[in-house]
Amino acid sequence: MLLADFGTSYCKILQTGSDARPRITPTRELDRDFLADLATGHNAARRSTRHINELTALAWGGKRLIDEPDFILLDCGSRDIKFIRYAGGRIADMGWNAECGASMGFTIELLGRYYNLDFTEVAVPDRGFPVTCGVLGMSNIFDAVVAGLSETEAVARFVRGIAMNAYRFAGSPDRLYLSGGLCDNPLFVGCLPCQVVPLGRFVLLTGLQEHLRHHPAAA
Repeated sequence: MLLADFGTSYCKILQTGSDARPRITPTRELDRDFLADLATGHNAARRSTRHINELTALAWGGKRLIDEPDFILLDCGSRDIKFIRYAGGRIADMGWNAECGASMGFTIELLGRYYNLDFTEVAVPDRGFPVTCGVLGMSNIFDAVVAGLSETEAVARFVRGIAMNAYRFAGSPDRLYLSGGLCDNPLFVGCLPCQVVPLGRFVLLTGLQEHLRHHPAAA
């Protein structure tokens, strides 16, 4: 069975029943006729035979990967952020923010390319900008650079502001499980003021697998 997490910038794809590992394909490079059997993500409805909500996939994936009754899992994508909170082994809360978290991951990636930054070498700043939107928050960077701040420091403060916004959205926990492409960005992870456990980019794919395991008739 072909599973897919159709992200705004990248698609994560897995062919079940084989030894193949999940693969990542830029969304813009995906074949126009590509069709998954089961999918999640913003293009899932038109790109798959069946699809489930991203929060549902995130919840299934978190339950499969995190062996704890109480936890918070935050997914930071290119376009939005969402979280699931489990308490006593059951879903206690969830949230989805496509406005205050607008284009967060996409904006950070875009800035890294534009300023030619290696986020593994950028130090965590001692303070950040008051950012509530990835796109609109870029004005803070331009203003700071004009005022004499280095481009690297300005972007770092922007990323810290983005991270703090996501952290507060998830309820400001002491420990946070992280899903999505920003797991691979050490600056973003370092800007989160809590213990962070990165789970990688395939949590929603795991959620699709777990959904099938609990609904075998739908396979």
